[in-house]
Amino acid sequence: MAEEITIPGWKKWLEDIGEQVSFFTRFIKNIFVGGFEWSEFVRQCYEIGYRSMMLVGITSFIMGVVLILQLRPTLVEFGAASMLPKTLSVSFIREIGPVIIAIICAGKIASSIGAELGSMKVTEQLDAMDVSGANPLQYLVVTRILATTLMVPLLSIIGDVIGLFGGFWR
Repeated sequence: MAEEITIPGWKKWLEDIGEQVSFFTRFIKNIFVGGFEWSEFVRQCYEIGYRSMMLVGITSFIMGVVLILQLRPTLVEFGAASMLPKTLSVSFIREIGPVIIAIICAGKIASSIGAELGSMKVTEQLDAMDVSGANPLQYLVVTRILATTLMVPLLSIIGDVIGLFGGFWR
């Protein structure tokens, strides 16, 4: 009877880190390789940015309203009602806005990218791209990571503006 070989936890952790470093170096190399897919990059910016705008806007507006409803009684009780706009602005822009928007974007964007790439793997489209000479890493991964890197901060800025509007509207 053959004994099963198990890898200790720390060795598995080191292997995982090595795989991540390897992936990151391949990603960086593929950014600078000729033939960047601009049309796919623009399409991903649309999918990630524009299609997330409604969810980010509604959530930010509601968060601004809720934050002002939570801040007002406390600040009025301490006689600092004049500090309400500044407190809302600082707390929303520095803390709550970016965190909530990042969580929303991570959930929505990561799940949609994961589902899309997973279905491409199941239907063997990735193998077909590889056989046809296209670089799946450059076409699928690089464009999505760069589009996400560009669009999430923009969504955060837009969400902050909408959240402040929601707070000041209330």
